[in-house]
Amino acid sequence: MIPRANLTTTIRQFSSSPRTYGIISNIGKQPIPIPPNVTVTSSPTLLAVKGPLGETSVRLEPFMQLLFPQPNLVSLTVENGAVKHQRAMWGTTRTLISNAITGMTRGFSVPLYLVGVGYRAALEDDPRGTMDGGNGKRLNLKLGHSHNIYVPIPTHIAAEVPSATKIVLSCTDNVTLGHFAAKIRRLRPPEPYKGKGVFIGDETIRLKAIKKK
Repeated sequence: MIPRANLTTTIRQFSSSPRTYGIISNIGKQPIPIPPNVTVTSSPTLLAVKGPLGETSVRLEPFMQLLFPQPNLVSLTVENGAVKHQRAMWGTTRTLISNAITGMTRGFSVPLYLVGVGYRAALEDDPRGTMDGGNGKRLNLKLGHSHNIYVPIPTHIAAEVPSATKIVLSCTDNVTLGHFAAKIRRLRPPEPYKGKGVFIGDETIRLKAIKKK
């Protein structure tokens, strides 16, 4: 019989810090600054962000925890950084929170350029008004087709046409803005032979030599 004094006692250790086992997310570990004009409210399932341009929220996974090391900083942690799904969502959610704060303070904008002979854009009133989720405006595009293309502008997106070949889209949601910009680009994607099409931001395309018979 083993003396009781020689028995090894196993004690479960609990810690308030996440168990990352030396594996961390380089993006997720970075704290997020909170501007003075932004109010952040946290709950176990989401983070609400309220700023001068509106209010939004970011959903949190059950294995995530928010920490406030300073009044103007928020950081995100996970239970086990060695789990691939947790590590991936760690960086993704941190980026979504940062974008939400930026969107509620400054917003996002992206320019689109129409490159091609006769390519033109104009902003006009939509005869259908706010039907189908529009904001009452639409883009009238000439993209080399036999007809004009009309694109209603969604409610939460603002559009400007400073010149006939340039469109500037603005929104507080970076994802929604990107989807709408991609929708316009798909109407005439850049082609590699003459370099014509709809370009987003600083997008470039490598031209190919025309095959001659």
